Amino acid sequence: METVPSKEPSHQRVLHGTIRSHLRELGTELSLLNHRVGARLGLSDVDLHALNVIQHSGPLSPSVLAARCALHPATTTGVIDRLERGAWVTRERDPVDRRGVLLRFEPRRSGEMARLYAGMNAAMRKILADCDDDELQVVERFLERTVDASRHASSQLGDR
Repeated sequence: METVPSKEPSHQRVLHGTIRSHLRELGTELSLLNHRVGARLGLSDVDLHALNVIQHSGPLSPSVLAARCALHPATTTGVIDRLERGAWVTRERDPVDRRGVLLRFEPRRSGEMARLYAGMNAAMRKILADCDDDELQVVERFLERTVDASRHASSQLGDR
């Protein structure tokens, strides 16, 4: 396979590679953190991921949850059942479509999650406090564009 010569200076190539490496490492470390939080809460990785989606994007329908988590509908039903049994979510009638159901995060459980993420949240506050407004804006734009790029790359792969 032929490689395309890079137009970026070599110091930028090195820096770009280092940034990509840090992002991969960050993804791994955040996955590990979430895995450990889930284990403490008695939730599988998939269940915790779905719960986070519901907490931050809900209320939402089971079909929207399935799409956002790239889960088969039958798998989604099992996830919702487990989260409901654990009193993490409630199913409510959709006020717009009375035949539909919406999933809502149970706010009384948020303290348990907050305690487990407290160390990471405190570390992030300290890191961000060391940045001035211009730096924070650069970081915010970078992260927003990185999330968009990840969504796009994921959508290109599809659900197989």
